[in-house]
Amino acid sequence: MTVDANTNVDTGTGTGTGTEVPGPAGMPLLGSLLDLRSDSLGTYLRAQHQHGDLVRITAGPPGMRAELYCVFSPAGAQQVLASDAARFRKDNRFYQEVRETFGNGLLTSQDEDYLRQRRLVQPLFTRRRVDGYAEAIAAETRSVVDAWGDALDGVIDVSDEMAHLALRAVARILFGTDVEATADVVTACFPIITEYVLRRGYSPANIPRHWPTPGNRRAAAALDELYGVCDRIIAERRRGGAEAGADAGAAGAPGEDLLTLLAAARSSDDGEFDASELRDQVLIFLLAGHETTATSLCFALHLLSLHPEQQDRARAEVSRVLGDRTPEAADLERLPYLTQVLKEAMRLYPAAPVIGRKAVAATRIGEHTVPAGADVILAPWVTHRHPGYWPDPDRFDPERFTPEAEAGRPRYAWFPFGGGPRACIGQHFSMLESVIALAMILRAYEFEAVDTEIPVGAGITLRTTGPARCRIRRLDTP
Repeated sequence: MTVDANTNVDTGTGTGTGTEVPGPAGMPLLGSLLDLRSDSLGTYLRAQHQHGDLVRITAGPPGMRAELYCVFSPAGAQQVLASDAARFRKDNRFYQEVRETFGNGLLTSQDEDYLRQRRLVQPLFTRRRVDGYAEAIAAETRSVVDAWGDALDGVIDVSDEMAHLALRAVARILFGTDVEATADVVTACFPIITEYVLRRGYSPANIPRHWPTPGNRRAAAALDELYGVCDRIIAERRRGGAEAGADAGAAGAPGEDLLTLLAAARSSDDGEFDASELRDQVLIFLLAGHETTATSLCFALHLLSLHPEQQDRARAEVSRVLGDRTPEAADLERLPYLTQVLKEAMRLYPAAPVIGRKAVAATRIGEHTVPAGADVILAPWVTHRHPGYWPDPDRFDPERFTPEAEAGRPRYAWFPFGGGPRACIGQHFSMLESVIALAMILRAYEFEAVDTEIPVGAGITLRTTGPARCRIRRLDTP
């Protein structure tokens, strides 16, 4: 469908400037609904190119029409996530569906619930605590990488393999010795559940969840299985205390798998998590903790497979710094180019390509006003490609993330971990896992792209919608 770049849409509200918020005309009855359903990321990107940094997109039939106010500038993102964060809440339809499915954990909770949870969880995500998980990450990476020696014709799908690696790593750290059972259940159930959430989150209207339709029944069965394994392990931890996780060794010490620590988290002001709250946190950590890191690793390997010079440079740095020893947390600062590669991969393929909020008060952003009650969209996918801040934005160039280059850009020109008071609590964990895993993978294998382009779509996180195959060659290094 062709979008008229010269059409402005009347907002029906005062903007505070006498000008209208621009946007695509869309179709007479459905607006931009079909464009958003077929290619939401491309639709947002075209909207910024054609209409600017605040765009109004309408979608859906009359009577059920949604109006999306899309904020694409770094300054606008900073307002929504940080300086004016209290005016933008997680009250939209999508977050409600995630909340009803995965519980009221850190990703979805708000107000005092969120503050209490954050206070209880924060001590478990200090840099020192997270650094203790380096050994577990390295062990899971070694196990996955060693298995590639049996790859058929030397070809692997890096999307599937990085999802497998990231899930095993986060399950090991969460559950310790229960990793096998939980990883298998998550692998079987998460695709069913996330597809269900997406379908309901982006639908103009939904039937009740308790109606016995095939889709509702399939999702309910998957949720029951996922809840069951989490509840079983939580009950064991609660009954056995630290002894239940004594053999976990996730952080290299008895009883320090993350679930044991969550179960023990308490304070005089905030109390402790009950069993239901524990499950909510576990489900959110499983979701956010493996899909985001898997995305970053998948696309880092894909991009390096297309750029052999940068791949060789990253591998040379790993060889020089690590030799044949196992990487540890302190190596993050010793591998600056590898970190730049990952940051550039997260720029081009942010794991959270779209972030939604609901405006609770009219707020001036740039030259226009976002009205109270509006659905607000931030799109790192678009802002990370903004030509005003990223020259030749589609080009893979890790040099964009030298300290000097980063200092010359606005803070929110790059925000793969969100920002403000709700910035991702696990961002250091994600970077630790990504750097350790990528270092070990590049030391062991050379990559050449089979699929030079990977189609993607916006799910709960960024997801590949086609194969992401690479041909691998084992190197004569440990």
